[in-house]
Amino acid sequence: MPVIKSAKKKLRKDRKREKFNEEIKLNYRKALKDALKSRSSEKVRVAVKLVDKAAKKGIIHKNKAARIKSSLSKVAKPQAKGVKKTKPVKKAPKSKK
Repeated sequence: MPVIKSAKKKLRKDRKREKFNEEIKLNYRKALKDALKSRSSEKVRVAVKLVDKAAKKGIIHKNKAARIKSSLSKVAKPQAKGVKKTKPVKKAPKSKK
């Protein structure tokens, strides 16, 4: 345990921050699980919002947040089965004069 007054204060602040950060982390993880289970657009929207908050607070890295949001958007999009994509038509090269 710290002896110096400022060290005691820092320990109190650190513990308070730790609880706050842990709460944010648990909330976004729970929302992520719910969104992946139900695949509804509303739950995905809530999960994305919480992931953004966690990234803004520095609890998770911004690239991890982007990766999570990308996977959530793939889950939320309705898949059209049987629809084939057409290849783009290439133009003929221009002749040199």
